[in-house]
Amino acid sequence: MADITETARRFAEAHASGDLLVLPTAWDAWSARLVESAGFSGLTIGSHPVGDALGPGDGEAMDFADYMQATRRIVEAVDLPASVDVESGYGLAPEELVERVLETGAVGINVEDTVRREGGRLRERAEHADYIAGARAAADAAGVDLVINGRTDALVHGTALFEDPLAEAVARIELLEEAGARSVYPVGLPDGDAARSVVAAVSVPVNVTAHPVDGAKAGSLEELRAIGVRRISFGPLWQAALAETSAQQLAAWRG
Repeated sequence: MADITETARRFAEAHASGDLLVLPTAWDAWSARLVESAGFSGLTIGSHPVGDALGPGDGEAMDFADYMQATRRIVEAVDLPASVDVESGYGLAPEELVERVLETGAVGINVEDTVRREGGRLRERAEHADYIAGARAAADAAGVDLVINGRTDALVHGTALFEDPLAEAVARIELLEEAGARSVYPVGLPDGDAARSVVAAVSVPVNVTAHPVDGAKAGSLEELRAIGVRRISFGPLWQAALAETSAQQLAAWRG
């Protein structure tokens, strides 16, 4: 495994470069090696696809030690920087969370504000920003330039919680940037206009989820590039696309 401080530095510099990063979402060593062989410069590790691969599913249902073991196997299988989705932190203090992630060799984390283990409640703006700030401080103390991707689900919760979900998402990602996030992830952008609004609100990369075949609601790869989106991941959508193709192939062999 490469030196983590150097790998983290390169990953952070890539995020600050202004280039668009496509970081396919892997769930095991096999899928990570596919990402590497396809020529990508980094990858993400998704809690949803890993949870499905291991059995417990998403929503912090995995044992965190099992999840970190899976993460270590992915990191050690490739020579790419990896960012791991830690959901809302699995009930850990940010200092312990960062320590355990760094032990795997991962150099990025994705942290969301929906706390599944507490009935799916949404953290308050300042509460989530404080958690991100705690993770930033812990990484800095360890001397690792960890890329924190600050995620908000304000658009997912929508008008059930907010009169203007997009305005809430913008307010949250602004706070997350101030707290030390190196990229931000307003999940559920409905279209290109919404993507433009969030891109204009921050100076760090905005992460958009895309389907590897169908693209994103906010646009195709080139449309997202033109908008100014600078980070794309697949979430569970690549694994789901492979599952759909495999189901069709297997169906042809039923007697």
